[in-house]
Formats: sequence, structure tokens, C-alpha cells
Amino acid sequence: MAATETVYTATGRRKTAVARVWMNEGSGKIVINRRAFEEYFATIPLQNQVLAPFQETNLLNKFDVKVVVRGSGLPGQSGAIKLAVARALTQMDPELRGALKTAGHLRRDPRAKERKKAGQPGARKRFQFSKR
Repeated sequence: MAATETVYTATGRRKTAVARVWMNEGSGKIVINRRAFEEYFATIPLQNQVLAPFQETNLLNKFDVKVVVRGSGLPGQSGAIKLAVARALTQMDPELRGALKTAGHLRRDPRAKERKKAGQPGARKRFQFSKR
């Protein structure tokens, strides 16, 4: 019987995106919503944001990552995945926490869209004021 390999799981959030990550040792294959990593995030900046925790800890191409992400747009989703990957790496090796924390990968970005207020056209915008 084969030895069971350890799977590290974590959750990350950004804006309205929620990413769940399953990570185990492997060849560096990343699958997001059953699609290839390069296909899902077509631009280099979004790809770099997801890979940032691996680059910070020099663990690039050492883990296979499966991601299910819902909500928001692609930039919000990449931020959520980055946080989830960083959390999974600290689960795998608590010694990495310091490096990831100083790089800012373990901080949940609290910025979100401000709600629209009643009686106004937008969150901050007001209807034009006419004195006369």
C-alpha cells in the first residue's frame, strides 16, 4: 500500500473572491477551476501575483496546487489565491511565516467596493445641486 501524501488546504479572500487551495508535493502543476494556470490568468502580472509566495520562499515548482475560486474578477481572484497559497505554505512549514509576513503575503487586503447609498446615483457621487 502506498504512503499517503500530505495535502495542505487553505482559504484566501479578496474583495468578493474566495479561493480554496489544496497543495501537495509535486512538479509545480497549478490547476485553477479545472483549467491550466496560464490559460486562466493570461497576463503575466496576475500570474506573478499567484506565484509570489512560492518565489519568496524559493519553493517554485515543488508543489502541485489545485484551486477553486469564485466571485469578483481576475485581479481579485489572483489576490485571494495568493493569500491562500501563503497560508498553505505556513501550514506546511511554520518557519516560512516570517518571510511571507514581511513580504506582505499573509495580510488580507480589506479594500472592497463601497456600497451605493439610497437616494444617490453612486457610492460617493451626488446629484447636481442647484441653488436656484
